[in-house]
Amino acid sequence: MKKIYSLSLTFLLLVIVFQGCKKEDFGSDATQNYSGEFVRGYYTLQCKVTKETPGFFPPQAARAFGYVGITVYESVYRGIPGAMSLAGQLNGLSSNMLPQAEEGAEYNWALVANAAVAEVMRKMYELKITAENLEAIRLMEEENRADLAFGYSVPVAERSVQFGKELAAAIYEYSKTDGGHEAYLDAFQLPYTAPVGDHCWIPTGTVQNPISPRWGECRPFMTINVTQTQPVAPISFSSDPASAFYAEAMQTYNQVTTNSDEEKDIARFWADDPFNTCTPAGHTFNILTQLLEETNATLEKTAVSYAKLGIAENDAFISCWKSKYDYVLIRPVTYIKAYIDPNFATVIGTPPFPAYTSGHSCEIGVGSKIFTTMFTNGDGNYELADRSQVQYGFPVRNFSNFNEMALECANSRFYGGIHYPMDNMLGLDQGKAIGDNVN
Repeated sequence: MKKIYSLSLTFLLLVIVFQGCKKEDFGSDATQNYSGEFVRGYYTLQCKVTKETPGFFPPQAARAFGYVGITVYESVYRGIPGAMSLAGQLNGLSSNMLPQAEEGAEYNWALVANAAVAEVMRKMYELKITAENLEAIRLMEEENRADLAFGYSVPVAERSVQFGKELAAAIYEYSKTDGGHEAYLDAFQLPYTAPVGDHCWIPTGTVQNPISPRWGECRPFMTINVTQTQPVAPISFSSDPASAFYAEAMQTYNQVTTNSDEEKDIARFWADDPFNTCTPAGHTFNILTQLLEETNATLEKTAVSYAKLGIAENDAFISCWKSKYDYVLIRPVTYIKAYIDPNFATVIGTPPFPAYTSGHSCEIGVGSKIFTTMFTNGDGNYELADRSQVQYGFPVRNFSNFNEMALECANSRFYGGIHYPMDNMLGLDQGKAIGDNVN
């Protein structure tokens, strides 16, 4: 996790390159000369923390990943040539809210990031995190600090760590005003009374209240990710067998009743139920971590990638949840049992919130766009062996294109019987639009 340049010829080449560059072009220390491995370690740990912390349903998880992402970037951007602060670019974040680096002073931006990310992780889960996971963060921070400080003077190391802590505190203060602060303590946002009507969502299991009905009112990082990505209204509800809505439900019914074993496996692979895995957003972040590992990404590329996905995932769940509670659409299992087949059973459990649009489709849509930009020439082609679910007992799934990956994830909710086709396809479009905005 130290600087990744090696000895002899590589060192000589770097001397030649750096002699041709002014030091201020790179800040005190260029992030392109560091491995992003230590940051990947935090994201692997965050997956575990998310899975094991009560109250972290998909929206809450995406928010936590989002704030860690912008913290990584804001910690190191001064070491990226031509990069700019997110202050003034993200909703409600101004430069006077963030600490400023000391003019002319030397910093180790990797040490800044290590201190900042560890502290923001603690804050995001603060009131429910287990003692074991809190200790894991502390140990990771301590070990990274010893490694990253090698070769730097004590004053530089201390200045860097202190700046990281100050930055984390400022970003945490910023997070408190977005409408989702400590939402894991009240994930159902009670009291809430769901609308009543034939077209409306009703409980589909033992959980009687829908998750986070007011999440769509949270502040997104980018306003256009909500205002400009809302889908058209769903097909008008009808129980008439000749209606378009009935036909949508019949597609789901026919799919589930004729599923192949492979399609059932796909439904289970992408299910990512909270507290069984680290949620759909966590799955997508695990894929990003794998991609960064496979490409031996520098700290620079690592920071940019996590920031992009963090902004996009956070906003995807706000945009999607706005759609869900604008329309409060009945789930397929409820409709099919009432109007088609009372013995209908889904492949996977139906989560407790409305159908339209699909959260999985929206969040994987943003992932496909970020991955395409960061790891391909724009065509999305990448030989991906997704091993992120092996830890949960699933086999590796293989893809040759990020769009193919996203479509399978979206279709998994159709195969599972918990969404209509329109939920998935328009949710995928919604997510891709958000990804385009962030890119």
